Amino acid sequence: NWLVPLMTSSQDLIYPRLNNLSMWILFPSLMMLMMSMFVKNKIFTGWTLYPPLSIQNSVSINMTILSLHLNGMSSILSSMNFVISMINMNSNKMFLNNLSLYCWSIMITSMLIIISIPVLASGITMIIMDHNFNSMFFNPMGNGN
Repeated sequence: NWLVPLMTSSQDLIYPRLNNLSMWILFPSLMMLMMSMFVKNKIFTGWTLYPPLSIQNSVSINMTILSLHLNGMSSILSSMNFVISMINMNSNKMFLNNLSLYCWSIMITSMLIIISIPVLASGITMIIMDHNFNSMFFNPMGNGN
């Protein structure tokens, strides 16, 4: 947020309000993730949220999954802002082939985040659908795997 505009010789990112929105989404997400550890039924799934453990009936799983959705939305907004800012920079005739290796790594990482976060979000959405609406995605008795 601070280093990319310096390295691309621009004043700020293209959409500073989008950058601000992603930070305002990130803080409640992190607070909700921390609060999910202290509710009545704690999370016993580990960091992977594998379906046999994550289908347990717990409010903390719902809070964790909502927190991960908000965190993913924040990451996608920041990544879109980085990619758009690096592609559309016009100051001092700075082009993509003149960028430093750090800026290229941020751009490639941002593109990977934009591609992968919706896939991961669909997986944890299936977990919460199993948990709350009995959709049988991961239940072997309902022909889920």
